[in-house]
Order: sequence, then C-alpha cells, then structure tokens
Amino acid sequence: MKTKIDLDTWYRKDHFIFFNSFEEPLFGATVNVDVTIAYQVARQRGMSFFLYYLHCILEAANKIEAFKYRVEDGEIFLYDTINCSTTVARPDTTFGFSYINYTPDLEVFSADAQQELDRVKGTTGLELRPLYDVLHISAIPWVNFTGLTHARSFSFKDSMPKVSLGKVTDVDGKKLMPVSVTVHHGLADGRHVGEFIDLFQQLLNRS
Repeated sequence: MKTKIDLDTWYRKDHFIFFNSFEEPLFGATVNVDVTIAYQVARQRGMSFFLYYLHCILEAANKIEAFKYRVEDGEIFLYDTINCSTTVARPDTTFGFSYINYTPDLEVFSADAQQELDRVKGTTGLELRPLYDVLHISAIPWVNFTGLTHARSFSFKDSMPKVSLGKVTDVDGKKLMPVSVTVHHGLADGRHVGEFIDLFQQLLNRS
C-alpha cells in the first residue's frame, strides 16, 4: 500500500523541487558499523550473518519515513512497507537480483529470504522488476571500502535508497563492516541518513 503525497502542501516541497531537477539528485555517505555482537548472535542462532544484518537494514528503513518515499512519474508516494532487492552471487561469478519481502519476524524472514536466494542462484540473467517499494542492497564482502559509487542511468529517475556492505575486518577486538548509504536528496537529508545508520547500529547491537 502507498499514499500519494500532495506536493503543494508537503513540508519538503522546495527541497524536492530543487534537488529533483538535478541530473544526479542522489548523495551518499560511507561509515563503519560494529557487527561484533550481530556476528555472534547470527552464529548462535545458526543463521546466515548476511540475512541477519539484511533484516536489521529493513527493520531500520521501515522505521524511518524518509526511506519510504518514492518518486514515480514525477509524483511522490509514501509506502507502508519497504522490501528489498539484493544482489545474489552465483557459482559462475555473475550475480542476479533477488526480491525479498520484509516481515518483522526474523525466523520467517530468514526462511523466505533463503528460499529466494537459492532460487536466484539457479537462474541466469538479472530478472529486472519495475518495483519501487524496495531498497537496493548489495554485499561486497571482498572489499573493505571507504567510499562507493553506483552505476546510474540518468534517464531513469531513480529514488530508491541503496545500501552496500563491505568486508568484515577485525580491529582492536571488534568486527567492523563498511556501509554505504545513498538516498535521493529531494526525499532525505543527512539527518535521515544519520538516523538510519544510528538505528542500524542499535539493531546490530541487540543480543
């Protein structure tokens, strides 16, 4: 479900009109998050660390309104629930796009997500779907990056937030993981990116 936003009365009207006119309205930030506890919890529960932190990402995004706005044909909509499209590595070194629905129940989410990941691993191509109610999420576990850019088609008015995760490294007894967060500046500001990162870290710290 989604709700159309009345641009004339929307509190971000001027910001949206300004940034949406840019050829590149997206901006991003890259930080390290501490995944020491999350890594241990995932192992204790016998589940994929990737799916564990993926659930944390979606839980955080669904609690921040700015991450649920989308631009569709020039109009703004607020979605009730945000799901995700994440890359899936295949044995032949290519990748495919998966589509995973968010549910607050971690066990249900993990089971459904694993089924989708297994399905995509057995396919070829990209399987593009014209969905707006998603975060674009990619894992790059081979690289401890400090910055990240995305391939972009400027003819497509992209407004989906993008979250990329890198290599987990051990630093002074902690496990750190780089996270890149990219958003449409007409829909979100640095404050919202900060809120997302802070909430993501809080969820990773749950024991």
